[in-house]
Amino acid sequence: MSLDSLRSAFRYRVARHLLIGPVLWVWGRPKITGQQYIPRTGPVILAANHLAISDSFYVVQCARRPVMFLAKSDYFTQPGWRGRFKRVFFSGMGQIPVDRSGGAAASPAIDAATAILRGGGAWGIHPEGTRSPDGRMYKGHTGVIRVAVATGTPVVPIALQGTAGRTHKNVLHNRVTLDILPPLDLSDVSLDDDASIRRGTDRLMDAIAARTGQEQVQVYAKPGSAK
Repeated sequence: MSLDSLRSAFRYRVARHLLIGPVLWVWGRPKITGQQYIPRTGPVILAANHLAISDSFYVVQCARRPVMFLAKSDYFTQPGWRGRFKRVFFSGMGQIPVDRSGGAAASPAIDAATAILRGGGAWGIHPEGTRSPDGRMYKGHTGVIRVAVATGTPVVPIALQGTAGRTHKNVLHNRVTLDILPPLDLSDVSLDDDASIRRGTDRLMDAIAARTGQEQVQVYAKPGSAK
C-alpha cells in the first residue's frame, strides 16, 4: 500500500470512528435494519434517497465497511483554512472529488464509480442527484443502474428517514432510521435497451419509496433547490 493510501485510510478511520461517527450516533440515534444485505467484501452499490446533507455519512456508518461517495469537486478546491478543512473532512469520510455538472462532465463520475467497483469497493450514491427540496422523492438518474449492469455489481437500496429537519428541540423524539433492503433484481435490464435501464431505475426508487412512504415526483430535482 502506498503512503497516500495509508494516509487516506488513516483519515477515513479517524473521521468515521473518532470525529464524525460518535456525533452522528448521538445526534440521530440511528435505528438500522437489514445490515446482512450489505456484503462485507466485494463490489456493491449502496443507493439511498436524499433528504439531508448528513445522509451519505449515515450510509457510511451503517455499512460496516468503507464506502466511497462521489462529491462535488468544489468541496476540494476552495482556498484558505476552510478549504483545507473541507478537503480533510470530505476525504476522511470517503468522498471522492468529481465534476458532477452533467453532460460530457458526467463521464469522470461514471469512470470513478466504475474504478471503485472494479477494485472490489463499495460505491454509495443518491440517485436523485441532489437533496429533495420538499421531502418528496424525485425521479432517479439512470447512471447507477447503467454502472451496475456494466460491472455486474449488486445494487442494495437504502431507505433513509428522519435526517431532514433535525433540531435540538426534536432530536430526543425523532430517530434516524436506515432500512437496508434486499439487492435489486436487474436480471431483465440490458445496457442496449434504454427503456429497461429506465425501468430498473424506477424499480429502485419504488423500492425505497415503499419503505419511506414518500410521495414520488416524476421529475428531476433541481440542484440547489433544497433549503
